[in-house]
Formats: sequence, C-alpha cells, structure tokens
Amino acid sequence: MNIVGITSCTCGIAHTYMAREKLLETGEKFGWSVKIETQGSGGVEFALTDEDINAADCVLIASDVAVSGTERFKGKPMVKVPVATESKTPENHLRKIEEK
Repeated sequence: MNIVGITSCTCGIAHTYMAREKLLETGEKFGWSVKIETQGSGGVEFALTDEDINAADCVLIASDVAVSGTERFKGKPMVKVPVATESKTPENHLRKIEEK
C-alpha cells in the first residue's frame, strides 16, 4: 500500500513531526510506502512530489489547522483526522484505512 499525506498542528512544531515519525515507523512495520509532508512554523518540509502522489493509494491529512496544496490530491481517496490521532494510534488508524 502507498500512502502520502500531510501533518500539521496549531503550533507547527512538536505534534507535526511526532505524527510524521509515527506514521513512517508504522508504515515501515507494515511494509508500506509512506511519505509524509510537514507544514509547520518552518514552512513545508519533506514536500511530496508528483510521482509520490500519482503512486498513492490514499492520502492522509493529519492536521488541526488548514493545510495548503490539497488540490494536488484530486481524484485520490482522502482521510482527514486530528494530528493527535496519528501521534497516539497510527497503527489502528492505518489498519482501518487498509480495510477500506
């Protein structure tokens, strides 16, 4: 399974990066390709490429604030959750995405 996404929190610091790391770790555990862009106080980091997006089976937006660039994901299944969901329980959430 190929997942791309964006993480972002209200301050754009701690939870943004914690959620990204948890998703990457969980994806590796599952044997999935997971690429996560962060949008925070430092701007956009780990930007997704067109190739990343085209290869994705699903887009995951884990954010407590509006994120930019979601038009890039047109036509892709998208799941939106609070950033804390991915910081705390990424395994359960990714399994639910897989089931769908």
